[in-house]
Amino acid sequence: MAGKIPDLEVEARAGTGKGAARAARRNGMVPGIVYGGGQDPQPIQIPFNSLLKQLRAGRYMSTLQNMKIEGHDDVRVICRNVQRDLVKDLPTHIDFMRLNRTTKINLFIHVDVVGEDVSPGLKKGGTLTLVRPEVELMVTAGDIPDSITIDVSEAEVGDNITISSVKLPDGAKATIDRDFVIATLSAPSSLKSAGEDEDEDGEDGESAEVPTVDETTEE
Repeated sequence: MAGKIPDLEVEARAGTGKGAARAARRNGMVPGIVYGGGQDPQPIQIPFNSLLKQLRAGRYMSTLQNMKIEGHDDVRVICRNVQRDLVKDLPTHIDFMRLNRTTKINLFIHVDVVGEDVSPGLKKGGTLTLVRPEVELMVTAGDIPDSITIDVSEAEVGDNITISSVKLPDGAKATIDRDFVIATLSAPSSLKSAGEDEDEDGEDGESAEVPTVDETTEE
């Protein structure tokens, strides 16, 4: 499960609209909004450099944070949208949603892999491919997992690891209602090539067999 909820210090933003947003950016801030939780939307702004560092660290959209605004009670939030400059790909606006511990929310959760060192399929030279490095789950805001784990310690070449083989955290549920594949363990490319060559040789070298016909007939 997720550890201590990190603090997110932001400032209340007095104005709204394009003019106020441009002014915030000129002052090295990224304008944003906090909504939900049965309260009115709250305009905010975050230091650009601080936000950019957190975004580059990864998994920002699936991290529950404790938002601190001077003069307001702390509130748990999660980022729901980051608007970016189309040319520079830098954040220009950010949206947060207020949560309580029991709020259900869809998040993409990172997939960890264990058992690679003892997997018989990998020892034979197989290749493990993560089809889904992240899996979308419906989780409870108070129990957001850092990751889910797939175990390949007994996986053979040709095996698929699906969501049904994963022990999900309490209260979590996959958003896709089918047993989808998370990872595959495929044969080594050398074995694939050898098999393909054998098939081609067999097709080219086969001589057409003439069926024998019994020409004697019973009278």
